[in-house]
Amino acid sequence: MKTYQHTDLNGHCSGDELYDIPAFGNVSLLHFTDCHAQLLPIYYREPSINLGIGKSAGKLPHLIGAALLNAYGIKLGSREAYAFSHLDFCEAARIYGKVGGFAHLASLVKQLKADRPNALLLDGGDSWQGSATALWTAGQDMVEASLALGVDVMTGHWEFTHGADRVLHVVHNDFKDKIAFIAQNIVHEDNAEPVFESFVIREQNGIPVAIIGQAFPYTPMANGAQFTPDWQFGIDENRLQVTVDEVRAKGAQVVVLLSHNGMDIDLKLAARLSGIDMILGGHTHDGVPVPIEVPNPGGITVVTNAGSHGKFLAVLDFDVKHGRVADYKYHLLPIFSELLPADPDMQAVIDRVRAPFKSRLEEPLAQTQELLYRRGNFNGSWDQLIVDALIQVKDTEIAFSPGFRWGTTLLPGETITRERLMEQTAITYPNTSVVNMAGAEIKQHLEKLCDKIFNDDPYQHQGGDMVRTGGLIYTCKPWGQLNSRISNMMLNGEPIQAEKTYKVARWGVGSVQSGGEPVWGVVEQYLKSNPIVKNQRVNVPQLVGLENNPGLADL
Repeated sequence: MKTYQHTDLNGHCSGDELYDIPAFGNVSLLHFTDCHAQLLPIYYREPSINLGIGKSAGKLPHLIGAALLNAYGIKLGSREAYAFSHLDFCEAARIYGKVGGFAHLASLVKQLKADRPNALLLDGGDSWQGSATALWTAGQDMVEASLALGVDVMTGHWEFTHGADRVLHVVHNDFKDKIAFIAQNIVHEDNAEPVFESFVIREQNGIPVAIIGQAFPYTPMANGAQFTPDWQFGIDENRLQVTVDEVRAKGAQVVVLLSHNGMDIDLKLAARLSGIDMILGGHTHDGVPVPIEVPNPGGITVVTNAGSHGKFLAVLDFDVKHGRVADYKYHLLPIFSELLPADPDMQAVIDRVRAPFKSRLEEPLAQTQELLYRRGNFNGSWDQLIVDALIQVKDTEIAFSPGFRWGTTLLPGETITRERLMEQTAITYPNTSVVNMAGAEIKQHLEKLCDKIFNDDPYQHQGGDMVRTGGLIYTCKPWGQLNSRISNMMLNGEPIQAEKTYKVARWGVGSVQSGGEPVWGVVEQYLKSNPIVKNQRVNVPQLVGLENNPGLADL
């Protein structure tokens, strides 16, 4: 097997040069994931902290910045460096422009399908959440955009936060006979029967191709069980192996797992199961330029991850001979909006679904003099703004903001509109609350969340990034064990006391909803008295024991 074919973006290439990917072999798949309802072109900064701990240290997807560029011969300042790293982000963004946008993605899909007429378009999930319009329409804007894009198969995660009834309605009505929604790892609690189809088998050029669905296995824990109260989620290795064996027995010559596990989980899974040719991954938003070949008892499984926010489209071509994959080529293509014309049909859909909300979306709230971004293991500047707002408006000492990975980026000088704010806060459980927490309880809370990110066992990675903190500062030892990673908790220069009670504002607690106002209302109120965002200091904890870790940039 050939590992990949690298797309050279080191020059100021044209769209024709970048997106001219000759067809190869006899089976083709196109894959995007975690678009988070971003219909329009955006800016999106890759993380400056994405730590690999233990066996993951120094390996993809935990290479960032210069370490990533050097590993794959990517020139600093190139289009490719802009796409895959955070380095010189503001300057690069002004040179190379916005990324993504469904109208531009649609143009690329049509171009690639011209040489691959039977190619399947796969959506790895997290498509119906992340924007104001997706929230206000219960994902209907994205349902219509997906149909117009020509998605063939998808799995899910944040889709489930619209509730089980809503998801099932879309699957059985809007998607019927058009888009297969698959998830082998979601079953009914009372009888263990699958809620959705586990897989589909589609023929390309006479070759049966199986796509197996793997939804996010920890949805009830990460987002709240109230949305899917009668469903059971899990990684479920045994059921997955049985499913792989089943599709092979049915004649599948290519077996692909459409996964929303997260890349570290996929890498472990690939080493333990047999018979999967490739895992097309999502959830962790890792824009990984090359696939990883993982040996297992049955041979090799290739693991990939296709980024997020509509910023990338993966192109996978298999050459199948004598009933098995003989070779493949893989490209992860950044969607540079200025290099791809907007597809007029898709643009018409976007304009139509946005029209009822246009004035609300465009309402200016403030202006930023800072780069506002979210993605990273610890605080980003967008979440710093949110925790500052919670502390001021709710009159608390400490604030917590969830470690969500989704959320777009604003450049210095841009206007913060309601749409931009909602891209950081648009969830179905947005209520804020104020609680009293003892110092010991705060430490336990941080320890548990930290363990869900940095546990040695990838199967214990059960959520997003680390909770963002306002007011509270602390030291973190990511390579430690549970209950030993967090220390030196301080508030206003004084140590946090275990027995003392502190007033804490928070939001986005999936299983604990309150009557507090939505977080976007709190931030809007804050911006009225702070209309210029400036002089921010992002509250990143002191990180120890990470010398030379290539998942940590100089901050």
